[in-house]
Amino acid sequence: MGRTKNHRGQGLGATDPVPVWAEWTDEQLLDLRMCDLDLRLEGTFYQEPMAQLARELETRRLTFRPHFWISDEWFTPDGVPGIAVPFYLAHPRLTKLEASQMLEVEGGTRDWCMRILRHEAGHAIENAYLLRRRRRRQKLFGRSSQPYPEYYTPRPYSRSFVRHLDVWYAQSHPDEDFAETFAVWLDPHSLWKERYRGWPVIKKLDFMDRLMGELAGTTPVVTGRQLLDPLPRIYKTLRDHYEEKRKHYGIGRTPSYDTDLKKLFSDGPTHAKNPSAAEFLRRTRKEIRRRVAEWTGEYQYTIDQVLEGMIERCQASKLHLTQHKEQAKLDFAILLTVQTMNYLHSGRHKVAL
Repeated sequence: MGRTKNHRGQGLGATDPVPVWAEWTDEQLLDLRMCDLDLRLEGTFYQEPMAQLARELETRRLTFRPHFWISDEWFTPDGVPGIAVPFYLAHPRLTKLEASQMLEVEGGTRDWCMRILRHEAGHAIENAYLLRRRRRRQKLFGRSSQPYPEYYTPRPYSRSFVRHLDVWYAQSHPDEDFAETFAVWLDPHSLWKERYRGWPVIKKLDFMDRLMGELAGTTPVVTGRQLLDPLPRIYKTLRDHYEEKRKHYGIGRTPSYDTDLKKLFSDGPTHAKNPSAAEFLRRTRKEIRRRVAEWTGEYQYTIDQVLEGMIERCQASKLHLTQHKEQAKLDFAILLTVQTMNYLHSGRHKVAL
């Protein structure tokens, strides 16, 4: 099979020591079609996490092994016992592009990648053994026929769901609840019996433990290796991909921050010679954004949209600092967290995966 050619007629194959696009600027790379990346899983960041997932399944005496392919994001198609993984972790240059476009790299650390793989494996094994048809599964988790929401409003303090991926993802849909519960059960370090003792969710975990015990050593019912949206069939450019992705995780409203900002900063003459609040926030933007992401579990891109709006209001209102910079940084991070959580609870929170 001939190697894919780019618009300059140069080979882009993964068999090349260094793909030609690895040396391109972001602007050049964004105009490349995704199908022309010509990526492979072998020898990439994914290799060891996938091997670890196989070891964890083997430890549980499960014969099921999901198949993998590269696509535009993390997902497991309905009815398919396999997992699609995003292109950007298959090459360091693409990882760097993802970070520049989205401000973070979902699954970009070993631990984060494993959490996502265990979650997706929960979907895949449910497909492989047709587990959605079981009445006990439906009673504990709900029916898969329930429509997926575009947005959902989580209950942060609910003890009826495990806490695995960020933003209380188990609460978004019965299938996600099942996958999250499986992920916690599979994780050899979760200590789920101790951590969730006395919580209503322990019934789901006990059910998962018994169910997987029944499946141990058995052959999956569904063994096909279907691929949905594999990268070679995605013809949009990286630029189009990121424009769509940013729109999905952006915020479609412009709330007023003025009242809260004027409690923290000042537009009065007494503080006019102090540092500009807008300039201060721009300098500390990355640090504050990361801190709030850790506190809330939200995507940094979403947080940054709130932060950008607050910076704009600080500039328009000509606000200045009223206290020491470190204290101002902490107080503003708390305010940004509140604004992010208000968005989270507004009923317009994006389902993340």
